[in-house]
Amino acid sequence: MPSRLGTGDVLVVLGCLCFLGTVVVGAALAPTGATGASPPDNGTTARTLVGVQGVGSYHDGGSVRLLDGDAEQWRESSAPVYFDVTKLDNGSVLAGYMAGGYEDCGPYPAPCHRTGFRIIDPDAEGSPAVVYEWSFPVRNRVASEVHDVEPLPGGGFVFADMEHERVGIVENDEVVWEWNADTRYDVPEGKDRTKIDWLHINDVDRIGEGRFLVSVRNANQLVVLERGEGVVEVINKDRDDDTDDDGLVGDPSILYHQHNPQWLGDGAVLVADSENHRVVELHRTDDGTWEPVWVLRGAAGQKFDWPRDADRLPNGNTLVTDTRNARLVEINATGTVVWEHQFDYRALPYEADRLPVGEPVGAPTYGNTASDGVATGGHVPVLTPLLRLVSAAVRLPLWVGELHLFLTLVSVALVGAGTVIRWRDGESEAA
Repeated sequence: MPSRLGTGDVLVVLGCLCFLGTVVVGAALAPTGATGASPPDNGTTARTLVGVQGVGSYHDGGSVRLLDGDAEQWRESSAPVYFDVTKLDNGSVLAGYMAGGYEDCGPYPAPCHRTGFRIIDPDAEGSPAVVYEWSFPVRNRVASEVHDVEPLPGGGFVFADMEHERVGIVENDEVVWEWNADTRYDVPEGKDRTKIDWLHINDVDRIGEGRFLVSVRNANQLVVLERGEGVVEVINKDRDDDTDDDGLVGDPSILYHQHNPQWLGDGAVLVADSENHRVVELHRTDDGTWEPVWVLRGAAGQKFDWPRDADRLPNGNTLVTDTRNARLVEINATGTVVWEHQFDYRALPYEADRLPVGEPVGAPTYGNTASDGVATGGHVPVLTPLLRLVSAAVRLPLWVGELHLFLTLVSVALVGAGTVIRWRDGESEAA
């Protein structure tokens, strides 16, 4: 005659049932966003150029892709990592990249990694191919990449370099101008900038003649550079109370490790505020400071998870690259989704440009427009930060939220408690 279940057995069974129910019900109730092609103003299918950093990794499986509506038209994946992408006037594509296996390594031992930019011809011999490359060697592949490169009128390219923490201009394969960040920021004492992730300068955009908007990620700041003048404006100015040696000199409640800002016009900027997991439009105030006037924390019922690009389009919509959710979403001013593209859940899209405009300098502003079309929930103490931490290490299904994490923790606690009780009962019987 079978013995009755003990307390430990009951707890283990309840824990397993709780976890199973969480997975089954959560997956069944997962939101399904709008997918398909959002027609731009000319009535044709939306075409979107995408730089994918990796698939299942930050340093492997990168690609440049062209989407026509929701269908992939072509892909170039000869580098393990790709970043910012820009369509050139001749139809080719400019892309920041990193790759290994080089023998020309300068001061570093071979083989080494090099970073820089490539030009890809989508129609080369019937399939996309790299037709030009400019690069330089780096000490290692972590936080040393060229994340952004942009073409300049009349030729040349401006690039953002995280290895040497600089912004430079390349013409005819030579660096003809550069701004070094140590003219404003202090290198940590006794440190080699090529051995640490110091400022992580990850974006540069030309916003006028000799003027550039630069994202200094680890300082939580954007700076406006002028050739011959240096920094002429700082967005999210230094905190008066910052005494830590952590590089967080701007207020992290305004910007926190941001990516890919877009200059909407004098006094307005749109930013993928990555570690705050939101998209924010900042406006300059009368006293010269900058403050959020429009904030979007998610779309299609899904909170953003580390968004790294947001482009305000000429039609007034906003295209967001929601990296860890492996999706692109186009929303209107109230946050309503008009187009969504879901990648394989392991992909890490870095940046997207809607063609033919790309990321325009100057675009409609939202101001205080409410984003009440977004139902994304709020911040849950302890659970929300823990969920972000887990999602940074493990590619979770897109539907996993704070409630699922809580129920999973309850399941683990029940199974753990039941296992301990069963072990103690076994010890008592043996005695």
